[in-house]
Amino acid sequence: MEDPTLDRHFKGHKDAVTCSDFNPNNKQLATGSADKTLMIWNLNPKARAFRFVGHKDVITGVQFSPAGDLVASASRDKTVRLWTPTIKGESTAFRAHTATVRSVSFSRDGQWLVTASDDKSVKVWSVHRQRFVYSLNQHTNWVCCARFSPDGRLIASCGDDRTVRLWDTSTKQCINCFTDYGGSATFVDFNTSGTCIASSGADNTLKIWDIRTNKLLQHYQVHSAGINCFSFHPSGNFLISGSSDSTVKIVDLLEGRLIYTLHGHKGPVLTVGFSRGGDLFASGGCDAQVLMWKTNFDALDYREVLSKHSKRVTPEAPPHLSDIHPRGPHLHSARSRVIEVRPHGLPVRGETNGHANRLPSRWVASTSADLSEDVHSGGRASAARSQSGQVEGGGRREQEEDEQGVAYPQEVCSGLPMSFTSTLKNIVQQLDVLTQTVSVLEGRLTLTEDKLKECLLNQSHILLQVRRQEEDRDREREQEEETDRESEREDEKEGESGSSLASV
Repeated sequence: MEDPTLDRHFKGHKDAVTCSDFNPNNKQLATGSADKTLMIWNLNPKARAFRFVGHKDVITGVQFSPAGDLVASASRDKTVRLWTPTIKGESTAFRAHTATVRSVSFSRDGQWLVTASDDKSVKVWSVHRQRFVYSLNQHTNWVCCARFSPDGRLIASCGDDRTVRLWDTSTKQCINCFTDYGGSATFVDFNTSGTCIASSGADNTLKIWDIRTNKLLQHYQVHSAGINCFSFHPSGNFLISGSSDSTVKIVDLLEGRLIYTLHGHKGPVLTVGFSRGGDLFASGGCDAQVLMWKTNFDALDYREVLSKHSKRVTPEAPPHLSDIHPRGPHLHSARSRVIEVRPHGLPVRGETNGHANRLPSRWVASTSADLSEDVHSGGRASAARSQSGQVEGGGRREQEEDEQGVAYPQEVCSGLPMSFTSTLKNIVQQLDVLTQTVSVLEGRLTLTEDKLKECLLNQSHILLQVRRQEEDRDREREQEEETDRESEREDEKEGESGSSLASV
């Protein structure tokens, strides 16, 4: 293991560097700045850099698409832009937020964008259709950051309401919320496997949570000021963070300790990020510097490692959504806490003589804490077992049930009739449709508002022009009247001089 070394120093921004990201092809580095410009730096020292102008305010977030053919940027001007990182620098603006957009991020397949904004919302956009799709609205204050999970099924977001939220992209619901923060949560991201999320706070802390068990795995307090940004190494073994204390810290996640502190910036460090291969990382800050470092402490080429992992027959599966649902016990727990009363001839747990209590299905009881779990898990497993009113081989069947667990139809486990359950599902579907409709209307209202503002501005310009024209006409009339008066005075003077001569 060697120390990281400074490889290059990019100069070109005129104000603080707020965000950065490496191109997946490892040939370019994108940075956004408070000077309202986006810079694309070529890592080949002989190639020139591109400066893109289009945003009207500070650029707050930037990221390359997974294919490397697009760059997304977010800004305080309430817009998101998609750029082509070529000499032309063409861009398309997305508008639906009503306040500063704080972050922007692509999904792993490059089909979607997720943005976080000061309007307290997280919004998802279609890249190919280039339009707003839906909004997530449960944060109660500014949202600072939002990221997709590696498999695209989850979104993590954090904000000034001191919470970190997990969202299910299929149901568009918040499925978990972490609130253990003394200040605002400034940044959030998934690790490479998607099993954990890390989040940083203005209270100088960095926390890593296992989203399968909802447990805090690691807690670091290595900075002396708020943490603005961090980045996972592709191996998942290291993490770098940038802070307002002007330092970049490197943490070994396997050993759980700080291993390096880098002093290269003269002010707060606002952005850090590893390259996709892990051999480089970049940092930027309020001193308008962009520094690129060689990693050195882990020389393994993780692009090759990840390509080998993708060829495995049985890759490690990402966590299932039911594994991170917070309202019930973990699915891998040894025994459920459900109080089971078996109806219609099914043996009660503990009976071995084959006899059973016969009770109506509506008398099945379960604890209220596990009701949602029963509905969720019982409905799936009910299809695997057939209901029978007769008990055959009580002792052997009881042993199998103790080993495998007994699954009941959703109506039995929940105590609710199937018609009521289907009605609830229809209501939820209608609510989803209403949510999407409201999101579309929100986008249209935003566009209408922008058009009205443009119309008002054009109208004001026209009124100013009309007033100026009227003023010019009034001046011309006054000048004409003055000339007429002067000519009349000259005529009077000539008449007086003529009359005096005649009298002489």
